[in-house]
Formats: sequence, C-alpha cells, structure tokens
Amino acid sequence: MREHLKFYIGGHWVSPAAPRTLDVIDPASGRPNGRVSVGGAADVDAAVTAARAAFPVWATTSREQRVAALERIADEFERRLDDMGVAIREEMGAPQWLARDTQAALGPRHFRSAANILKTYAFEEIKGANAVLKEPIGVCGFITPWNWPVHQMCAKTAPALAVGCTVILKPSEVAPFSGQILAEIIAACDLPPGVFNMIFGEGPVVGRAMASHPGIDMISITGSTRAGIEVARNAAATVKRVHQELGGKSPNIVLDDADLKAAVTGGVNGVMMNSGQSCRAPTRMLVPRARLDEVCASAKEVAESWTPGDPAAGSRMGPVISEAAWHKVQRLIKAGLDAGATLVTGGLGKPEGLTEGYYCKPTVFRDVTNDMEIAREEIFGPVLCILAYDDEEKAIAIPNETESGLGGYVHSTNLEHARKVAARIRAGYISLNNAGLDISVPFGGYKHSGNGREFGEHAFGEFLELKSVLGFAPAT
Repeated sequence: MREHLKFYIGGHWVSPAAPRTLDVIDPASGRPNGRVSVGGAADVDAAVTAARAAFPVWATTSREQRVAALERIADEFERRLDDMGVAIREEMGAPQWLARDTQAALGPRHFRSAANILKTYAFEEIKGANAVLKEPIGVCGFITPWNWPVHQMCAKTAPALAVGCTVILKPSEVAPFSGQILAEIIAACDLPPGVFNMIFGEGPVVGRAMASHPGIDMISITGSTRAGIEVARNAAATVKRVHQELGGKSPNIVLDDADLKAAVTGGVNGVMMNSGQSCRAPTRMLVPRARLDEVCASAKEVAESWTPGDPAAGSRMGPVISEAAWHKVQRLIKAGLDAGATLVTGGLGKPEGLTEGYYCKPTVFRDVTNDMEIAREEIFGPVLCILAYDDEEKAIAIPNETESGLGGYVHSTNLEHARKVAARIRAGYISLNNAGLDISVPFGGYKHSGNGREFGEHAFGEFLELKSVLGFAPAT
C-alpha cells in the first residue's frame, strides 16, 4: 500500500490545510492499493503564494540556467524510470511493457525536447524599428488526466518551465502515484522553491479553485469536453488564458487504394493499446463497402490477439481505470447492439476467467452508422466501430459531422492521395499510413476537442505573452 499524504509546495513537502484522504483503487483487482491526501482551496492559495513569489526569480534566470535545470530533470527521470513504470501499472492498470517503456519513457523525452528547443528559441523579434518580445505568462495551473499521466504532466510542465513560468500541478486523484514520483524527481533537481508545486485533489474542489484563482495566470486541462467546459466557465471571471486538450472520436479512413492489412492492423492496435483509453485512438474505422467483409475478418483476428489479463503478469492488455468506466463501456456496447450494429468479436461482460478488476473484452462492431451513439460518443474502452462508405466524399464527410476534432488517420498507398484527404479532415492531428507519435510537432484539437497546442516549439507559445515595443531599434 502506498501512502502519499503530503503536497509539494514552495520547495517543501507539507501537510494539507485540512486533512482528508482518498483511497486509490487498483483497477486490476478493484481493491485499494494506496491512499493520498486531497486538498482544498487553502492548499491552492498556499501553492499560488509560493509560485507567485518564485516567478520573478525564475522568469529572469538565464536561458543556460533553465536548459541545465531541464536536463537535470530528464537525467533524474531516467534514473527513476523503473519506479515510474511500476507506479503507472499500479495506479491505472497499464501492463508493464506499456507503463514503463512507452508511458514513463515519454517523460524525459519531453524535458529533453524542451531543453533543446530552449537553446535556440527566439524570445525577441525585430520588425523594422520595433520589437516583439515574448515573456513568460506567469503562474500556470495544470489539471492532468489518468490515462497517459506522465505524458500529459510533462507535456505541460516542461515547456512552461523552459520559458520561465512557475507551475502548480494537480494530477488526477484517480491515478496519483506517477504525480508523486514526478514531484520527487523535480524536488531532487534544485529548482528555486516555488517554481514547481504539486497538490492532489478532486476536480470539483482543487480544479475549480485553480481555475477561478486570480493568482493563476493560465490554466491548462487535459480531460473530457465536459470538464474542459467547466474549467473555462470557472476561469472566465479572472480572464486568464485557458488551454484545453479534450475528448476525441478519431476517424481512421481506409481508402480504396490502401494496404488493407497494414491499415487494419495499425488501426485495431491503436484502439486496443492502453485498453482504448487514449483520446486520439482511431476508434472509427471507415472502409469501402466492397471491402467490408475482408476488413472485418482482419480486424477480428487482430483484436483477438489482445488478450486481457493481470498487468503485473506480462499481459498485453490491462483493465480500464475504474468500475464507473467499466459500466460506461458496457452501457455503450449494449447501446450498439440495441441500435443494430453487428458484433464481430468481444461484447458484454468480462473476459473469461477474469472475475476481479475492471477488464473489458476487446470488441469490434460492424454495420455501424454515424447516427448511432457508439459512432459519436467517446467510449474510452477497447471498442472499435467499423463504418462502411460508398464513395470517398462520404468518407470525408462522416468524421466532419461530429463535434470532436482531435485526431484522424488516413491510409493510402498513394501518399499524395492521403495528403489530399487529410487536408479536408477538420482535426488537429492526422497520421498517414500508421505514422507514429512525434512530440516535435503540435498536438491539439478543433471544435469541441479543445484549443491551443502542445509539443515542441509550438507549446512554448501557450506560456508566453507578446509585448510590442515601438521604437525599440535605432531608426534607419
């Protein structure tokens, strides 16, 4: 049993203002495997005081000092990769291959990327006799999710620290162990007190207090669209900058000239990895009607290779995060059946032999139409919906009819063909022919999937204010 009962505020581990704890549930067993303190508005006040006091110091450090700090964090992170991998497995049920080698490994990559960008990043641009200066926005509040916990914490924290902002992080209370270890990593790296602060707490309490706090200059949330709207509503009175990376229902358009086996294999794997709990998972596969039977046979074979099991015992797929999540997945599978979608594999209930924990069957539906709930709702479980189209125009129209616009996937053996289709999808992150994640290019969504961008140099701009100084340069 893990116990993390203190917050990291002002360079110290401190007890919450009003002691209250929350059990952390192991999704592989359904039983508690830890306990954390959860904070309130007074703890947010303390963190804001520390972060505001540290901001003038950190904002005026040299580029070289901040590069060195980011590199120290990356080095320390790499020393703690095994610890972080175990923590992610225990808190959210990711199998060890995914928890350590994919999820945890993204952490130091974000800090090294930010350090490398910072070395040459231009904070000043001369335009004739005038200048545009890029200055850190101030104190940043981060509300991060449980599904890719390290990835999201570091994707926000690394660029914010790089440009000179100070940080208050609220990891998900559902999966807090990785947030504790990140705070330990940064605490070991000799940043000025108050530059980085971490509080555990629930969204409706700590998240709301952060969003509405006048001492926080910018708030960034990764989560559901519902949560993002609530954060924006609470932030409105203080006119702070709001950055949102929200839900998705990413289409995977398999064109008639695609390598069908590669497209289907990559698409199914993208849904089943992380038990379907990825906002950019390609959960809607759009295929030519004439090839539907062939696609479904291949999808069935690939999906059934993802055998759920104990993440500590080397399984390929773990559970979903919670009992509530399990029931949501079951409800939506039933909704698909009731609406007339045809089950290819998987379905209701737990996989055979798994009576404890929140395991779902890897599920594939065919004969899905875009008006069905399963085609529009983000299921956040290992469920793939296959939709048939009769012509390419319809394949492009279907994803653009929904409110989400986070990711998209296009498959064609003709790269120019794939590019033309990608250009017409209203989403912020498009992968062609199974191209993998690249943290050097911007990530974010259109429409109800949020605003702003993460990753690479584009992330720096989220944490900067622009100041125009007229007459800055000598007249010529």
